[in-house]
Amino acid sequence: MVTYAKNGGGNGYRFFATGMPVKPTGNNHPVAASSILLAWLGQTDLNAAGGDPKAGLGPIAQAAGFRDFARIVLLSDYPEDRTQGYLDWLGARTRAELVVRPVRLSSPMHFGEIYQAARRALSELTAPTPAPAVTIHLSPGTPAMAAVWIILAKTRFPAELIQSSAAHGVQVATVPFDLAAEFLPDVLHQADRRLGELSAGKPPARAEFGEIIHRSAVMHRLLQRAHQVALRSVPVLIEGESGTGKELLARAIHAASPRRDRPFVAVNCGAIPAELVESELFGHVKGAFTGAARDRQGVFEAADGGTLFLDEVGELPLLAQVKLLRVVQEQTLTRVGATQAIRVNARIIAATNRQLVMEIREGRFREDLFYRLAVAVLKLPPLREREGDLSLLIDRLLAQVNRDGDEDPGYQHKDLSPGARNLLLTHPWPGNVRELLNTLHRAALWSEAATITEADMREALFQLPASEEGAVLNRPLTPGFNLQDLLGQVARHYLERALDEAQGNRTRAAELLSLHSYQTLKNWMDKYGVVE
Repeated sequence: MVTYAKNGGGNGYRFFATGMPVKPTGNNHPVAASSILLAWLGQTDLNAAGGDPKAGLGPIAQAAGFRDFARIVLLSDYPEDRTQGYLDWLGARTRAELVVRPVRLSSPMHFGEIYQAARRALSELTAPTPAPAVTIHLSPGTPAMAAVWIILAKTRFPAELIQSSAAHGVQVATVPFDLAAEFLPDVLHQADRRLGELSAGKPPARAEFGEIIHRSAVMHRLLQRAHQVALRSVPVLIEGESGTGKELLARAIHAASPRRDRPFVAVNCGAIPAELVESELFGHVKGAFTGAARDRQGVFEAADGGTLFLDEVGELPLLAQVKLLRVVQEQTLTRVGATQAIRVNARIIAATNRQLVMEIREGRFREDLFYRLAVAVLKLPPLREREGDLSLLIDRLLAQVNRDGDEDPGYQHKDLSPGARNLLLTHPWPGNVRELLNTLHRAALWSEAATITEADMREALFQLPASEEGAVLNRPLTPGFNLQDLLGQVARHYLERALDEAQGNRTRAAELLSLHSYQTLKNWMDKYGVVE
């Protein structure tokens, strides 16, 4: 995405490929450094710049005179020459920094495209800490644009709303009600999408995956892959942050597989004491070590014929990794203290919240074991990237909290006030679905009435400080810092996100990343090892 920015007091425009503006320069009069006006560029504004007396100054120029904004950010789906002409005209009437984000819309009434562009702009503008004060102008653009602004400002991105007219000037727009919903453009097209899938011969969703609540495109694509993997006995590696539901996905894969009638055995590799790892995995014979009073089978034998889920496999000690590799390769094991090998046939589904590629580089995970386990790789996205799923999950998990509460004497079923729901919708959820469930449990506990209020929810939410470890900027330049590795992590993250959002359409993914062509995207994927 190319962004044009004009510095206050400057005479020209500078072009940015990242869409990030520069700090204003020149002799500006004092303004609030963090105040931003955000609006679509509308036809009335262009008419005003063209000298149409009926347009007056136009909504945007009116707002620029209403308050001293440090920055005016405009979304424009007009041609570059018309947009730049308007910037020249507006630049002569304000000292604010002007930033334009070009947007390609198939129609100025397409809610889905408008929503994506508006949400992306607000996400980037409010990312800094502390977040700047954002004012959104409702008047420029189409009614669909104004509707999307209201939904976003009243739910996910709290912001001041203003409106203007030639007769009444600029006014703060008061919306006298609370919204408690996410605008979900995919919902508008779900029926068409499902019809298209059926006509293309794609299998319908399996009932075994019904517990995985979703309606986002990224989860829909992931579960389609999981359906395919379930029918095979190849090892599966599930990657994802803590709390994303890796075991739930593993159980669904087992339930949809030909092994469904055989055992599903789950073991948390990180919870096993180092001295007992081999015994837990492979079993032992009587007298093999102090305390081994009888023969004991390990989890591999317990899962024979079924599925063995190795959660947090990255926590295994290197010596145990060597023996695990042998079992996976040869499908035989030897109990601790025994000499006779035992044949086992357990399908391995491993899961990790670590980056195993980095663990290999640091010498903490065996490369040969990684390639044995990572025959099929499923990457569970964090909750913050599951566009549209959060509201569904809130409802489902609150129902679970109410069911659990039925066992407690005097428990009163809870529902959410609009303010409480909006807090949940705007929280970043670093702990993902697990954090959401625990938060709802706490809120139900603190609430004395049937409705959980905004105040109850504020007390239930944990506001954890942002971790610098995962931040891209401001990392310490200590020994071991590697700029190429960091750039590779960022590139892989956004390439994979774009492919997921585009549902595998590489041309669309290239557009989302503002890459010039399908071939450019392919070159980036090859360079950074991204495979669909």
